[in-house]
Amino acid sequence: METAKTEIVVIGGGPGGYAAAFYAADLGKKVVMVEMERLGGVCLNRGCIPSKALLHATKMIAEARESASRGITFGAPTIDLEKLRSWKGAILDKLTGGIGALAKARGVEVIHGKAYLDDSHTLRVETATGQRYLQFEHAIVAVGSIPALPKAFDLGNPRIMTSTEALEMPDIPERLLVVGGGYIGMELGTVYSWIGSEVHLVEAAETVLAGSDPDLARPVLTAAQKKFKSLRFKAKVLSMSTAGKQIKVAIEHDGRTTEELFDRVLVSVGRRPIEVDFGLENTKAQRDAKGFIKVNESLQTDDPAIYAIGDIVGGAMLAHKAAKEARLAINAIVGDGAPTRDFVVPAVVFTEPELAWCGLTEGEAKAKGIAVEVAKFPWGASGRALTFDHPDGLTKLLIEPGTEKILGVGLVGHGAGELIGEGVVAVEMGATVSDLADCVHPHPTLSETLMEAAELYFGHSTHAYQRRRAH
Repeated sequence: METAKTEIVVIGGGPGGYAAAFYAADLGKKVVMVEMERLGGVCLNRGCIPSKALLHATKMIAEARESASRGITFGAPTIDLEKLRSWKGAILDKLTGGIGALAKARGVEVIHGKAYLDDSHTLRVETATGQRYLQFEHAIVAVGSIPALPKAFDLGNPRIMTSTEALEMPDIPERLLVVGGGYIGMELGTVYSWIGSEVHLVEAAETVLAGSDPDLARPVLTAAQKKFKSLRFKAKVLSMSTAGKQIKVAIEHDGRTTEELFDRVLVSVGRRPIEVDFGLENTKAQRDAKGFIKVNESLQTDDPAIYAIGDIVGGAMLAHKAAKEARLAINAIVGDGAPTRDFVVPAVVFTEPELAWCGLTEGEAKAKGIAVEVAKFPWGASGRALTFDHPDGLTKLLIEPGTEKILGVGLVGHGAGELIGEGVVAVEMGATVSDLADCVHPHPTLSETLMEAAELYFGHSTHAYQRRRAH
């Protein structure tokens, strides 16, 4: 059988994979990208894009309800789930088609099929029309991750869902149990609460969104207490079983165990590396004890010809982190730039209010013994936040004493995800709090809260008062 030759083969067509393929093609490399399913990966098809679409659509229900206090009243909403799913699907189709068009324009060959590494330079692809063989100089593995589903919960019952099934919105369950208070559980729990489900949350930790600073997570928790029927912390799900058309769940909380019935259960306890066998063992590349592929600063595996990026190498399982690693890996292959994985990765939780942060958090600073000074600007002092009717936000800067360098930025509030990019620029570029304070921000906008937090550090914020710092 004839074997085609290419310079770079990319295994996986998600946000890391297609970013790598496109960047390599832009640099003049011959590239082939192999994807088992639809282009776009988990993020586009079963993750960030569909969840944000549903958050936007269902949020309108809450906004219509809240507008009564402003003198504008709407009738009760009518929900057509089939039409909602079709609208969401049309967005995914458009984006997937766009990736395909961009691949074609760049001359990137896309093969749909199951990839299998026969050795460090040979890829076999099982396609619908038979096997294809590719001889390559370098490979980039970007196969992603899947939702974690503990074996005790995997009953084969469709009423026990991961984020993949929950995003399909098969129905509106009367009672929904969300297991896990991370960003997936909080986002999808919010969607289902807005659409009419009675949502109950069980979390093993002491609060929601572990890893974020408590002062930033607090407004999200307060909002969830209003949206959700119940939130139980330091709680444990002991077992699940099928009970007719419901799921019986044994929950341990506050020293006692209860058995409760739910129409559906969403298990959102994290993600794990994908387990699809693609022949990695036929190369020198190695996995760690958790199944992640081991890589160095250049994203190179123990096999010099093979690189890995994105969720499959661990760390923050975020699309934008994968896309950045894609460029670093390609740069390493073409010999451009010093290898480094030290870059700022912002995190955003798209609840209402939204929560976003980048760089150092206050919790990390305390754990690592790093001295920081903190400047906070409350959104209750922001005219724009008041016009949104969302004054419950906060902008927070973590500053290095002496140098006044901005080490971290945190935001909670309406649209925080759209603001954190400025924080990334500040931290990545090594800006000082004076730099940020001196930049004129448009009024009235929420972006002003970043400038005013910086001004507050020096004791001269226009819309909030704090005693001037001694120098």
